[in-house]
Amino acid sequence: MRIFVPMDSAAKALGADLVAVALAAAAPDAEIIRTGTRGMIWLEPLVEVEIDGVRQGYGPATPEDAAAILDGSSEKALGPVEELDWVTRQARLTFARVGVIAPLSLSDYEAHGGLSGLRRALDMTGEEIVGEVTASGLRGRGGAGFPTGIKWKTVLEADAPQKYIVCNADEGDSGTFADRMIMEGDPFTLIEGMAIAGLGVGATRGYLYLRSEYPDAIRVMEEAVRLARAAGILGPDVLGSGRAFDMEIRKGAGAYVCGEETSLLNSLEGKRGVVRAKPPLPALEGFLGRPTVVNNVISLATVPVIFEKGAAHHASFGIGKSRGTITLQIAGNVKHGGLFETGFGLTLGEVIDEIAGGTATGRPVKAVQVGGPLGAYMPRDKFDAPLGYEEFGAEGGLIGHAGLVVFDDTADMLGMARFAMEFCAVESCGKCTPCRIGAVRGVETIDRIAQGDAAAIPLLTDLCETMTDGSLCALGGFTPYPVMSALTHFPEDFATAKEAAE
Repeated sequence: MRIFVPMDSAAKALGADLVAVALAAAAPDAEIIRTGTRGMIWLEPLVEVEIDGVRQGYGPATPEDAAAILDGSSEKALGPVEELDWVTRQARLTFARVGVIAPLSLSDYEAHGGLSGLRRALDMTGEEIVGEVTASGLRGRGGAGFPTGIKWKTVLEADAPQKYIVCNADEGDSGTFADRMIMEGDPFTLIEGMAIAGLGVGATRGYLYLRSEYPDAIRVMEEAVRLARAAGILGPDVLGSGRAFDMEIRKGAGAYVCGEETSLLNSLEGKRGVVRAKPPLPALEGFLGRPTVVNNVISLATVPVIFEKGAAHHASFGIGKSRGTITLQIAGNVKHGGLFETGFGLTLGEVIDEIAGGTATGRPVKAVQVGGPLGAYMPRDKFDAPLGYEEFGAEGGLIGHAGLVVFDDTADMLGMARFAMEFCAVESCGKCTPCRIGAVRGVETIDRIAQGDAAAIPLLTDLCETMTDGSLCALGGFTPYPVMSALTHFPEDFATAKEAAE
């Protein structure tokens, strides 16, 4: 008997380790396989028991459920996991193996398509590799949505004795967890993606910049790198090709601003994590002054499936200029929270009302913040906005890392606007005057509004415009998004702030 229990951080926080111990005690002859999560966090810990080759689900499981799960009498039986609505409605490219395989089993990884992309890339030139990524339509999944192929082409054509691949795993946005899920659930796909990127642009060295708040992801990734190196996937002779690529893991100290690529590079070099002015671009003068590809985890983890199935297959998903899939991270006051991967193009309303099932409280949805703490608060009348970079942007939204945080009608949007400004004030690296000083003044101005000073509202608007125009990075430049969206879409929360407080 094979039993699958997630070792993902979210599942562990909900008791998965205790469930695994109880199952092992109740069935000492069974094989307990620890996996990543399927992304249905409301069902975690989700136990899967393989019966006649079909994985039957039970959840959310507790240690006391072990006996009933094993004899098939559990009231928490869900049926075949692959037939659950949450699973069948997805188009899983990047996350195809997460929750399915044992994360640190190379044999599992290869049995499910792993290393096929790398082997194909080893038979291609750098120009052909970059051309394939360009044709796929892959864009940066970390926030800006910049075309990955263009970035890689710039590094490929740069003349330098050393080039680098840097993976930005400093996942600091509230409501985001896709990077962590990949690293904990399918680490070899990230390693493979970084290796293909290195082959494509002529980089022989890579760095994974991983936030220290992710101890499980660090542990899994460090072991995966060790195993990959021992198997010849990394090193001076990648899979016997005579071509070299190796990588190492660096841990960040937790500064939010180090999610911005130039701050990350400074931190990686052992310097203070502050924003660099551009130009020069990191693609030309990045890590240690050398041409550097800086990509997000999801961007690089998607590269292997592009080379396994072809650029046209990846490009067949999505809408407009947003090709491939979007990894929606649904959180906050929501009935069904978790990771849902699908082609770009679903509307915000479809995601919140149909997939997520509305709020956990059962109250009406008031707002959804999309794109992390710097994303706009989208009201109900914007729920027809399709999730594509340009399409969603035209409605005043920011997809960013595709984290969605849901709020019901009890949320105080003035308070949420203040939180965004205070967040910027705390996390600012101090490089830019509009961010360093503007955020502090912004908090003071919002407090004046809360005390009933209506004259402070136009001051807040002017301040937000100054921050947007004068900041070097997204922290100061995008903090006005949540503030101004709250003010624009929920003016009643600002107008009645003093009365509500009283």
